[in-house]
Amino acid sequence: MKTPKLLTALIYWIFLITAGSAYAETPTLTVFTYSSFTSEWGPGPLIKKAYETRCQCNLKFVGLEDGAALLSRLKLEGNRTSADVVLGLDTSLIAEAQATELLAPHGLNTDAIDLAVKWSDPYFLPYDFGYFGFVYDSEKIQTPPKTLKDLMLNPDSPLVIIQDPRTSTPGLGLILWARKVFGDEDIDAWEKFAAKIVTVTKGWSEAYGLFLKGEAPMVLSYTTSPAYHRHIENSERYRVAMFDDGHYQQVEVVARLASSKNPTLAQDFLSFMLSDDVQKILPTTNWMLPAVKTGQPLPEAFKESEIPKVVLDFTPEEVSANRKNWIKRWLGAVAK
Repeated sequence: MKTPKLLTALIYWIFLITAGSAYAETPTLTVFTYSSFTSEWGPGPLIKKAYETRCQCNLKFVGLEDGAALLSRLKLEGNRTSADVVLGLDTSLIAEAQATELLAPHGLNTDAIDLAVKWSDPYFLPYDFGYFGFVYDSEKIQTPPKTLKDLMLNPDSPLVIIQDPRTSTPGLGLILWARKVFGDEDIDAWEKFAAKIVTVTKGWSEAYGLFLKGEAPMVLSYTTSPAYHRHIENSERYRVAMFDDGHYQQVEVVARLASSKNPTLAQDFLSFMLSDDVQKILPTTNWMLPAVKTGQPLPEAFKESEIPKVVLDFTPEEVSANRKNWIKRWLGAVAK
């Protein structure tokens, strides 16, 4: 007996409704981060694949230029933001980010996590860390500067590419680094250094790309950057100038938004970022040091000699109170 046309149509529409409901029930977790994190060579694609298997959800990364751009975007969108999680701010921006009241507590017991950095914060969790450094082309520079003072004050120091502190966390890191080394004499240091700055880019990716194209023999980056060239290219050409007067530390963090429509999923993602699965990915994709002790040694491309002996930093509160003024001092000095 043939099925009546009406019954056939009814079955068809039930199938469409059921299929549509099943699709609609698959949640999407939106993570705002920086562009290099989401690139094909960054950790984003691997983390996306692993987490979607774990959560049975869609993980959507939205890549912005850099950490400072993340904070600006969140401030602009406020509670209307589509982000569930923000990933890629650092300790220089967390006090200002908390002041927006857009974040929700992470709810995790950090005392039960074997962290590689000292940490106590109710909103942010560290996922990796590193140290700012100046990477140079050893085919163009045989004797790099030994201190930040030498680099910034010596008229014979190399030309460099740096990042804008208003849009870039490394750029802001250099402002803090110089402030830590020079104190109230930072303006004089910037005025002398300005002649050596080839260009100031919005973010790290653009700056490093110009460096690799030969636009300058030195670029503001990280002490771990040469590990990339050893691991991927089997090359010792690009090295980092290790400074006797210290390097400024950066701790990158992740947090969830109070306006998230997927709060439980967002909290689970924070836990996932601290898991061994992710922490083992980060050194050879984000080229930073894992924030959680995994019990596994770092890849051979990472050198102990590129871990600074003198570590410099300000508290998040100190940065929040002085950031605008220190950037203003920088702007006034380099614009002359």
